[in-house]
Amino acid sequence: MLALKLTLVPFFLLAVSLSGRWWGPAVAGWLAGLPVVAGPILYLLVLAHGPLFGARAATLAVAAILASEAFNFAYAWTCRARAWPWALGAGLAAWFVCACALSRLPPSPLWATAAALLAVCIGQSFLPRSLALPAGMPLTRADLLGRMVAGSVLTLGVTSLSQRLGPQWSGLLSVFPLLSIVLSVASHRAHGPPYVIALLRGMVLGRFSFAAFCLSLSFSLLYQRPLPAFAEAVALALLVQWGTRRCATRRRGVVVRAT
Repeated sequence: MLALKLTLVPFFLLAVSLSGRWWGPAVAGWLAGLPVVAGPILYLLVLAHGPLFGARAATLAVAAILASEAFNFAYAWTCRARAWPWALGAGLAAWFVCACALSRLPPSPLWATAAALLAVCIGQSFLPRSLALPAGMPLTRADLLGRMVAGSVLTLGVTSLSQRLGPQWSGLLSVFPLLSIVLSVASHRAHGPPYVIALLRGMVLGRFSFAAFCLSLSFSLLYQRPLPAFAEAVALALLVQWGTRRCATRRRGVVVRAT
């Protein structure tokens, strides 16, 4: 169990971080929308506390998309005029206020889905636009190591405190915007606000696959063993992720032909 906590999330963080270096901020943001942090944490919560606890945590994880998007929204608008510490503070404050409000909602898939749809609408409509950007972002070994350590700390913290936190806050904290924080701050320092904004806008597309993953778990964990339930959720998330990427590519092609 300890080995899983120390390796699953850091490995996924490493993969997403390298994708920003190779393919640019939009692709990195899109990949960051996958449940690369929340998925392993939810699996560990199921192993520790059982499927019912995991199903409730997964439901709150869907709703927590709204809190994550609140972080992105506050960071994106603040970073246009302020340095990264101010943007980070604004993002964390927005996340905390939104998470506290979500923790009072009934743990219902219907409410959770409504919150996630609201988050996507806000991200698509009100995040600032970005200009043309460089393709990749340089990463040092210290950067990568810091991100992996942060992933391990978050995983250990949520899973260790889950009994006291309960399924609501365990689910909300499993979607704590760790990837948004480490990618946004590093991008802000290296390339400035336009790169950050492109990254955060790219994350909006990834919300669909994340919501599909967690909603699948919120139902399937009640009737199936954990391993098949997670396998089905991963397959569904990848299918939705592939579909959103095709739609985005096709839409860009239409815009390019029109111009």
